[in-house]
Amino acid sequence: MPRSRRVRALLSSVLLLGAGLATAAAPSSAAPSAAEPDTLPASIEAATSERPVAPGVTAEETETLDDRGWQVTNAVTIDTAQGAELGYLSHGSLTDIGPITEPGQAAGAVAVVNGDFYDINNSGAPIGPVITGGELLKSPSGGQTRVVAFDADGAGRVTTIEFAGTVGLPAGDRALDRLNSSDLPANGIGAYDEHWGDYPRTRAVQNATNVTEVLVADGVVTEVREAPGAEALGAGTVALVGREQAADVLATLRPGDAVAVDWQARAADGRPVDVAIGAHALLVQDGVPQPVDDATYAARTAIGFSADGTEITILSADGDNYSHSRGATLAEMGRLMAGRGVHTAVEIDGGGSSTMATRLPGTSALRVDNALSDGELRSVPNGLGVFVPSPSEDTAGLWTRPALAPDDAPSDAPAGGGRPDLAFAGLARTVAATPHDETYGPVSDEPSITWSASGATVDPAGATATVVSTEPGTVTVTAAAGPARSETALEVLTAPVRLQPTERSVNVPSLTATGSFGLLGYDAHGSSAPIEPGDVELDYDESLFTVTADGVRGFTVMPVRDGVAGLVTVRVGDLETSVGVSIGVVTHVLDTFDDADGWRATATRATAQIAPTPDGEDGAGLRLSYDFTQATATRLAVAQLDQPLGVEGQSRSFGVSIYGSGKGEWTAFTFVDANGTTLPAVYGPYITWEGWRTVELAVPEGYPQELSFRRLTIIETKAAAQYTGDVRIDNLYVKAAPSVEVPADPPAQDPIVAQDLSRADADWRFAVFSDAQFVARDPDSPLVEGARRTLREIRAADPNFFVIAGDLVDEASEADFELARRVLEEEIGDAVPYVYVPGNHEVMGADIANFERYFGQTHRVFDHEGTRFVTLDTSLGTLRGGGFEQLAMLRQALDDAADDPAVNSVVVIQHHPPRDPTPSKNSQLADRHEAALLERWLADFQHDTGKGALFAGGHVGLFHASSVGAVPYVINGNSAKSPSVGPAEGGFTGWTLFGVDPVTAQEQEAARTSPYAGGPEWVTAQFRPHVDSLTVDAPATLAVGDTAALTATVVQGARSVPVAYPVSSRWVPSAAVHVGPVDEAGVRHVASFDPATRELTALRPGVVTVEVSVGDRTEVVRVRLTP
Repeated sequence: MPRSRRVRALLSSVLLLGAGLATAAAPSSAAPSAAEPDTLPASIEAATSERPVAPGVTAEETETLDDRGWQVTNAVTIDTAQGAELGYLSHGSLTDIGPITEPGQAAGAVAVVNGDFYDINNSGAPIGPVITGGELLKSPSGGQTRVVAFDADGAGRVTTIEFAGTVGLPAGDRALDRLNSSDLPANGIGAYDEHWGDYPRTRAVQNATNVTEVLVADGVVTEVREAPGAEALGAGTVALVGREQAADVLATLRPGDAVAVDWQARAADGRPVDVAIGAHALLVQDGVPQPVDDATYAARTAIGFSADGTEITILSADGDNYSHSRGATLAEMGRLMAGRGVHTAVEIDGGGSSTMATRLPGTSALRVDNALSDGELRSVPNGLGVFVPSPSEDTAGLWTRPALAPDDAPSDAPAGGGRPDLAFAGLARTVAATPHDETYGPVSDEPSITWSASGATVDPAGATATVVSTEPGTVTVTAAAGPARSETALEVLTAPVRLQPTERSVNVPSLTATGSFGLLGYDAHGSSAPIEPGDVELDYDESLFTVTADGVRGFTVMPVRDGVAGLVTVRVGDLETSVGVSIGVVTHVLDTFDDADGWRATATRATAQIAPTPDGEDGAGLRLSYDFTQATATRLAVAQLDQPLGVEGQSRSFGVSIYGSGKGEWTAFTFVDANGTTLPAVYGPYITWEGWRTVELAVPEGYPQELSFRRLTIIETKAAAQYTGDVRIDNLYVKAAPSVEVPADPPAQDPIVAQDLSRADADWRFAVFSDAQFVARDPDSPLVEGARRTLREIRAADPNFFVIAGDLVDEASEADFELARRVLEEEIGDAVPYVYVPGNHEVMGADIANFERYFGQTHRVFDHEGTRFVTLDTSLGTLRGGGFEQLAMLRQALDDAADDPAVNSVVVIQHHPPRDPTPSKNSQLADRHEAALLERWLADFQHDTGKGALFAGGHVGLFHASSVGAVPYVINGNSAKSPSVGPAEGGFTGWTLFGVDPVTAQEQEAARTSPYAGGPEWVTAQFRPHVDSLTVDAPATLAVGDTAALTATVVQGARSVPVAYPVSSRWVPSAAVHVGPVDEAGVRHVASFDPATRELTALRPGVVTVEVSVGDRTEVVRVRLTP
């Protein structure tokens, strides 16, 4: 907890942030309100990694973010001076296709990349020229003459291939236009040999009406045909295919005629070519990006060369089909390649063809590095492989790392993999060492590996070792094999205090399927790490299913009986959690909509009607029509059941068929539990399709098991989208599994929440409130009154300043903001400075311009008393939606704060939190990679500097606090709008008061050198509910030696809120009462009171009082202590 300290003068200075904003003042002591745009980076490197593939060959992955979005690139760099070279890869003939990894693996390549564009879904032949071993296999098609070429020494370059050929006929020579090409120009002749394969040669002339094919073997005509054949040709045989006038010429030939077919190719630069494949757009010339398309995003692949061709860079950019990466434009690829210092670069095939695969050290198997846009390896005709000199296969080095790969590790991060580099004190982490030879390839000498570790015990098992440290800190693990040595570092956290399985409920749908789960532990500061199966004990009924370790990753569930369910108790030391397992799932049809009975339509800011229709998916259906032209704020059309429909058992998912018209409406399902309680909506896809489609939504983990379907909601959020329409629905169903009740783990209580205000003190304070959501057309509504009440309470508390964390208004009209400004002026005036941060309702019915007109900047940076505040705009649900410049501003603010001795802590405030703690997860940042980035930045800042970091937000509808990587994340509840959860879970109205102490230089040093200790203790959060009345339950009398628990309850209208975590309160007993453990009471004390448990113990006869304060209310209870 922060040190008790005398409260100092509150406000040192104020900086106005916007002309005309007399009340919208932000506290500031030094920093500008926002960084100047021209000082901000144009792109942020979010993550980067590299590893060796072979001498002079390196694989890299980079994740960046800029104003266009996320971009993930992979690169292979090759220095041919160290012996590596590129070679041609194919599947045999030019028309044979398959994954490029297959010929690469067979040929012993250490890395492969796809090659040229090709005649996709037809012949499969590449479009550009092909040369291998100095032999021309294929001429350019369709004018595609540009190539990437390599000489016999391995140097690469970009050039063009000039093709020329003749056909010597008895009547004279004719030009040969193509060799092994999938196209043939009008009146042209093409030649095909054994390299073409067995694809029909009709492909090149499929639109021609006059065609002749002539087979020539060893210079003699053997056959004249009226149509091209499809057979594979043998060595020495050439098929000549002519069309139009050329067909007439070839038709004059007869078997036995002598025909000489000759072709040749040369590079335009006159230099020899050993290997070449086709290339397309020129991206970089003389180190300068070229003026190519900068609008079309796709998965891309490019290859570039140094001026002398000895340094080669292959670059791929992931597309957005199976990745959060946006892809790249051709111009971006040029800029990226130029930024890497290449002299020339060109585009090779991208999209679903884009494939980059490399081997890991000590292995020969190729693994795909990029995210494949088809979701799987595409079949392509050719590519390039990276080859190295023949290896010795003798051990020359070791590749050491945690045996559990990050992508496989259990994780609760919003995006990205887990952290097997973290371990807990007292628990194991398995480390692996793979021996490799001088080329980083596999070895054959089977070396003996020895293991050691600093500050930890090691249990070796050949190429792996189990490492256990009893103390937190950094452990260096060393593997050695003869002179070869390699190290990896583990950061050991303090012992875990709670467990969390990756799946609370595992459903195995059939006896032939399996399920799985992993296990995470958490230390007292919110840092998590995977826990390996070797440290876990399981207890379950083996007659129902079996659970076995899946290596070091987690557990596999295999069914024994169908239609059953059971509980797996998971123990690690004294810690325990549970996983529910069910076997089997059954689909139950809930409604076929043969009539509309039981359904009705409702609407918000719209009108809606419901009616039966004969045009269902398979008979009758239901039509929900709507008019979304009546407002610009979010509009809803709802098909609702009077009596919800469901079945007994564990509801796994609900589905319904929807006939769409492609208007882009959003969908949502709403369920009720067995008690009839309506749960938060589960959101589905946007209706971008036309015709029928089944929409099935999984029930979120954490929802009650037995659910019923209540309503389907059609939503339009875009203000500019004004239209009428309808959807048809049919065949509502639920997939249900056997029920199993999973005991809830005790909720974690974050230490940032000040539960006992009698001990809370700080140097200075600031307040946060949010989520009133009032509208100007109802200026005296309970929502407006709730906002006014909150502002009055904040003013009475006299913080240094306060922040409105979004959703003060509901529909973002000018009138709404006029009312907001009037409420602030009437309730606050200039008494307390404030900053207003926009939420999603600040743009609900208009764009952000209305907010800016009345309240100025949407994001800013300011300093107060050594704390740097960064406020961010998530009004569109993401950080980039508020402008990339604010992400760049945040990155710069953190970097500057790290170096600035005047700044000892950082606070980030925005409307949407990175994580929504409720089961629906509806209210978190929509971009999960942004959420992960924000969490990583704040954790790294605190870890690396020892300075404090804090996040505060709203939006979810509850008061909540948790820590991630020792950084506290505080969610402010609603100030007026109804909460989203029950009172005991933080569902009440109110606001948050933060107390801040400076982090001294000595405290920064201690936190920096011992990051596992949880970081500096510098801030507390008081969750202050509105209090209509306060009651305290205490016994009138208490016998000496007895103990009674005192409880209190806050009433908010019809809502009763227990005065327990997370509610902040003050409990002050009278002077004769000892505060603390009972065994520490003195002879003058007649009773002892434990503020943590609220227990009062009578020690001697007498009378005591306990004063209880919550918010602005105080009650006193009197207890007589009897003999």
